[in-house]
Amino acid sequence: MTGPASSTFDRWALRYARWTLGAAFLSGIASRFGWWGPGRGYGTFANFMKYTAQVNSFMPAATIPFLAWAATVAEFSLGLALLLPLRGRAARIVALASAALLAVFALAMGISFGPKEPLDYSVFSASAAALLVALHPASDS
Repeated sequence: MTGPASSTFDRWALRYARWTLGAAFLSGIASRFGWWGPGRGYGTFANFMKYTAQVNSFMPAATIPFLAWAATVAEFSLGLALLLPLRGRAARIVALASAALLAVFALAMGISFGPKEPLDYSVFSASAAALLVALHPASDS
């Protein structure tokens, strides 16, 4: 596909990737605070902290509260930023930070649970999508 149709498709594909990545981050936030309703997701921040400890089984127990809150702040900030119509350097930084956060999460999952979980939950795929968003020429405009 070339010409105006290609440009329109590219813009919508980029928006779709940004919006779904942002929505996924914010859905995780909703889950850990019980906003999806009873029996959905983590349900409570305490349950999310338990999961954080499992994912980071190689880390000292004293670091788990910090890691849980750091992940929450990062996911909330990046989730909102991905939904904003950012351009240029700001859009690229948000996408690269999203790719890095997802890659670190995928690696921690892989270390603690083995390769099946991060592959089954498409964490590496989401990280790759964020990297493609960062590399897309529209991020420069």
